[in-house]
Amino acid sequence: MSKQAGPLAEQLMANLLNNPALVAVWDFQEEAGKPRLSQGKQIYTLQEMSAEPIQRVEEGILGDYSARLEFGQWLNLPRKDCPELNFSGASSDLTIVAWVKRSEREDRGCQAVAGMWNESKKQRQYCMFLDLQIWDSKDQIGGHVSAIGGPTPGYKYCMTTALGSTAVSKEEWHCLAFTYDGTFARCYLDGKLDEREGFNPYLYEGGLFDGGEDGADFTVGAVDRSGVPGNFYSGLLGGLAVFNRALSEQQIADLQRFMPKA
Repeated sequence: MSKQAGPLAEQLMANLLNNPALVAVWDFQEEAGKPRLSQGKQIYTLQEMSAEPIQRVEEGILGDYSARLEFGQWLNLPRKDCPELNFSGASSDLTIVAWVKRSEREDRGCQAVAGMWNESKKQRQYCMFLDLQIWDSKDQIGGHVSAIGGPTPGYKYCMTTALGSTAVSKEEWHCLAFTYDGTFARCYLDGKLDEREGFNPYLYEGGLFDGGEDGADFTVGAVDRSGVPGNFYSGLLGGLAVFNRALSEQQIADLQRFMPKA
């Protein structure tokens, strides 16, 4: 695959920006150590939270570059600064799309991609994960949703999640998508609904938890666990888009048309 994204990146970005449901999209073209600014209806700033700068590499999806997150690196967007990402209540409606290339170098359990999900304060709302390792899953995409903020009654952790059936391979680019429409959570892998009986689509009619002013921040590459960040994602992040509607299967399939060929 060419290191330069070229025309496909321009077409994909145009597709995203022309969608009226888009809230924000990050292309991760910034140099290491710089804030990552979104495009779209809202200009939101992701700040690096790790000691070592998150490096930029010459391989991308929404542009010529992507961000390389090593284990322990993550980005944060304070809740007060991103009100349009605060999806909550019974009528919650959202989509997260992420273009990832998982690292072969790290395999330390579940990995948070992006969402508002604070386990320390029991302020879980929504989050895209990989490798959740619950309900006989490993390496699949997961779309966590919570109406109560805390662990699922009778369990140590939150167990309410859409789960795909296909392992997301490492060292290859993939388009991951997670939608919730207030009734069903769904997970898509490379433009297709990754169906799994009982889990994808996943029936969840409770809506999403409202954390109020003291709720979870929007985080990328990690979530808050026991007062410290954890569940780190490791690999390349070539783009991240958030919509205020559950995109249709066709809309998500359309995004796959712009993925580079191996």
